Amino acid sequence: MSDSETSDIIPPSPSAEEYKDSAGKPLIPETDDPLPLFRDWMAAAREAEPNDSNAMSLATVDAHGRPDVRIVLLKDVSEKGFAFYTNFGSAKGDQLKANPVAALGFHWKSLRRQVRIRGHIEPVSAEEADIYFASRARESRISAIASDQSRPLPSRAVFDDRIAALQAQYEGRDDIPRPPNWGGFRLVPDEIEFWQDQAFRMHDRLKFARKEGIWTHERLYP
Repeated sequence: MSDSETSDIIPPSPSAEEYKDSAGKPLIPETDDPLPLFRDWMAAAREAEPNDSNAMSLATVDAHGRPDVRIVLLKDVSEKGFAFYTNFGSAKGDQLKANPVAALGFHWKSLRRQVRIRGHIEPVSAEEADIYFASRARESRISAIASDQSRPLPSRAVFDDRIAALQAQYEGRDDIPRPPNWGGFRLVPDEIEFWQDQAFRMHDRLKFARKEGIWTHERLYP
């Protein structure tokens, strides 16, 4: 590649001076349970990230074995797993029903941290989905009903007309029911890896694996 063709996307590597303030970060603490550590990191992200600290990449596999990925929002984390919500007829909904395994990725740029999670998928209960749906903004509930998510849209006007019709139907009411094709999935983790930036690419990685309900952990080379 000639000088005139050099990419302007790859930034120069940080200098020793630029790394000085980030040197000596504490290592990821070892623990028998990764979920409290994840909650601690999520709490720190809520303080540091300006937008959507609960945003995560969700990777699935389609019917042809091709990976697919998109950003969704984590809505609950508990001993049962990591929950998110969608239209069951969406691309991710179809893929998760056909092949109920997935991976999640969190990247908190301001903290220079990542978390990677893999596991199998279970449906969120109807009761949990009803509670979450009722907590959403009224307009968000209406748009969820109006949208045939991931399906072809003839024109934006078609969607706008659906929204207008539903707004008229539920005018003055807040008891907007959750549609049967909308709900939640929960990723039940069997692997969780924490990644913490360190100076000069000497990053810290701590990987947890669960077998028969027991978590073990090991450090990985960066």
